[in-house]
Amino acid sequence: MPLVDIAMSITIRQPQLSEYPSLADLWEASVRQSHDFLTDDDIAFYRPLLVTYMPIMEVYCTEDENGITGFIGISEGMIQALFIDPGAVGKGYGKRLMEFAIIDKQLSRVDVNEQNINARGFYERLGFRVVGRSETDGAGKPYPILNMELNYELSGYPRPETNNI
Repeated sequence: MPLVDIAMSITIRQPQLSEYPSLADLWEASVRQSHDFLTDDDIAFYRPLLVTYMPIMEVYCTEDENGITGFIGISEGMIQALFIDPGAVGKGYGKRLMEFAIIDKQLSRVDVNEQNINARGFYERLGFRVVGRSETDGAGKPYPILNMELNYELSGYPRPETNNI
């Protein structure tokens, strides 16, 4: 059953495996808009990796009356992917997916391409701060990665409760 936030009226649900090709298309459209530092060859290299790793991640998507508007991928205790359809950017879908990850999934770490200035600014507005940097991405390509962690004091998001046993 989909999770619904009445205040934002944005539905979050787990996509069906049959929808993964559409998510890959959304990823490519999003990357072509937001990752202007990538070449067509880079995108052709990364797309099969996404298709391989998507079923391994915990994936959630948002949608409107026209279909899926964005998705977030979670694994290894962190946000691994956040991509929004270019026509849906700025409408709250990315923020809603991040709030879901932070509050419901209790995640506080994300990596972002250093050259993706808009994404970095988005995460910083949510309260994330850079805590590390890698010269290359996970595939060894020369695209530096910023490791970001949520600063709860700056973000206003509640800290996850810990059970002291």
